[in-house]
Amino acid sequence: MKILMLGNSYTFFNDLPVKLAELTGAEVVGNLRGGACLWQQLDPNDDLCKKCSALLAQKDWDYIVLQEHSRGTFEFPKEFFDASRKLCMIAREMGATPVFYCTWAYQRGGKLITDMKLDHDEMFRKINAAYHKAAEDNNALIADVGARFYTDEDPDSLFHPDGSHPSDKGSALAASIIADVIFKNEESKQK
Repeated sequence: MKILMLGNSYTFFNDLPVKLAELTGAEVVGNLRGGACLWQQLDPNDDLCKKCSALLAQKDWDYIVLQEHSRGTFEFPKEFFDASRKLCMIAREMGATPVFYCTWAYQRGGKLITDMKLDHDEMFRKINAAYHKAAEDNNALIADVGARFYTDEDPDSLFHPDGSHPSDKGSALAASIIADVIFKNEESKQK
């Protein structure tokens, strides 16, 4: 199995692609850059797009995991939904299954969310709704990591001290949820 991950630091922090490879036994490759939005994977003026195009040209991916900038889902919804549609279409044309890696709101009470004057619950709802809409609109799978961060008994343990990125425990949880979604899809294909 081959998995391509398109995203940013929420994906590369704590070697999430390595963790996912260990859980799935798959070859996992990432096209990642800190702060990146999915639309940049498609922008011909962006170096991220050049590498994305080369990776997609291989056409032997089984899964393509899509992860948007945390605020991109609600600050730039048109760009998010357009890029999601295009990337899912590309994935399906090559026989790959798209999976949305639904991320989380910044840490409740943390400096980042406080400084930005964001409401944690509202940020969670906006991110979660956008990812679920993108998955539904594109008949894609969703790994709802954000919901697990939101409902975890010890959510602070899932965050890096910056209040945005995942801790090692948070990345391990993300890898586990993504792997479970992939395994369930593989099982359903066998039936």
